Amino acid sequence: MRIGLIAIDGCFGSAVASVIDIVRVADGARGDIDPRIDPIELAILGPKRRVTTTASMTLSVDHPLSESGEFDVVVVPALGTLTAAATNDALQSRDARSVIASLGRLDDATTRIAAACTGVFAVAETGRMHHRRATTSWFLGPEFLKRYPTVALDLDTMVVVDGNLVTAGAAFAHIDLALSLVRSTSPDLAQHVAKLLVIDERPSQAAFVAYEHLRHEDPIVVEFERFVRARLDEPFNVAFVAQSLGTSRRTLERRVRAALNLTPLGFVQRLRIERARHLSATTDLTSAEIALRVGYANAETLRSLLRRERRRS
Repeated sequence: MRIGLIAIDGCFGSAVASVIDIVRVADGARGDIDPRIDPIELAILGPKRRVTTTASMTLSVDHPLSESGEFDVVVVPALGTLTAAATNDALQSRDARSVIASLGRLDDATTRIAAACTGVFAVAETGRMHHRRATTSWFLGPEFLKRYPTVALDLDTMVVVDGNLVTAGAAFAHIDLALSLVRSTSPDLAQHVAKLLVIDERPSQAAFVAYEHLRHEDPIVVEFERFVRARLDEPFNVAFVAQSLGTSRRTLERRVRAALNLTPLGFVQRLRIERARHLSATTDLTSAEIALRVGYANAETLRSLLRRERRRS
């Protein structure tokens, strides 16, 4: 498998380094697992001969972007930005536009595209993600959905595979992305590399999501969040909440889905779990008392939801 890792000035240093290290460890260890595993080669692609990452790491570029189509997999790492505004600006840079143009020319039948964090935005700019599943940094989800409303965004999952597209979550999900690529060659090799590098399995971003930090500008969703946060101990009825906010149930459901990629009930359940975990960590309340504080009549219902959430994360 030939992997082309795209690098531009300002890309996330640890993201690039983690992909390089994992792929090279995998190639070095493949003989110990199965000599029949094909070599895994990695080269740096870029718009310049040398690029500098956010960590001031300088990389020599092996191939120009025009040769991206010669690789089995092209990896697009994080752009090195942490906010929606900075990401939007980065996407307009000359280097980023060169990357987007080169991705747009790739043949779906011969080249897979893998991206993580804000690198997923660059892939989405090509139009390749229309009606496809993907993930990205959880805290940039609302901005991603605003820019690319036809993408089926899954903010819980760490790595999403949809055909020839592989996407991963926030910056350190590049580790999961690289392991996913190794796993496509040999699951045993990927498991061996994870043990060698002491990488824990993290199939979900859900454990890291703080929903109050998901920035959205829809006034109905803002009011909905305020309304339910103040009443988490009360039974939830979406029709009643919609009426209280002066809107229709259908409009509320549509707007919450567009802003948060969740149903109203799904969002309320996440808020209740978040509150329950906080109370468990900061108070001496019993499970039954916590359950009542977050709107559940008995502790077993809450425990069931927490177990389901742990399985996902």
